[in-house]
Amino acid sequence: MNNHEKLLRKNIGKKIKLARTKASYTQEQLAEKLSLSPRYISQLERGIAFGSATTIINLCKTLNIDSDFLFNDLIQNEKPLLLEIEDDKFLENYMKLNKYNKAIIKSLASDLVKIQNENDCEKNA
Repeated sequence: MNNHEKLLRKNIGKKIKLARTKASYTQEQLAEKLSLSPRYISQLERGIAFGSATTIINLCKTLNIDSDFLFNDLIQNEKPLLLEIEDDKFLENYMKLNKYNKAIIKSLASDLVKIQNENDCEKNA
C-alpha cells in the first residue's frame, strides 16, 4: 500500500469515527449493529482495514451518513496537510452542531460566496 492510499484510508477512518461519535455509538455498539468485531471497527477508524462495499454501505446506513461524506476526498485535488487538518477540525465542529446552527452556517457560507463573487467581479471590471 502506497502513502497516498494510507492517507486516504486514514481520512476515511477519521470520518467513520466522527460519524460514530456523532451518532453516540461506542465501537462495541456499532460492531454489534453491523455484526462485526469491535477490533475491526477500530481498524477501520485507524485506516488499517478497509471494508468491503457491503460493509461500507451498511456502515453508512447505520450511521445515517451519505457515502459522499466518506469518499469526497477521493475526487478532489490534493490539499496541503495544514488545510486538511483545518478542514477536519471544521468538519468535526460542524458535525457537533444541531440542525438550526447547521442551517445558520450554510446560510453564512452562501452569503460569503456571493460577496466574494461580487468582489471578484468588481476587481475584474
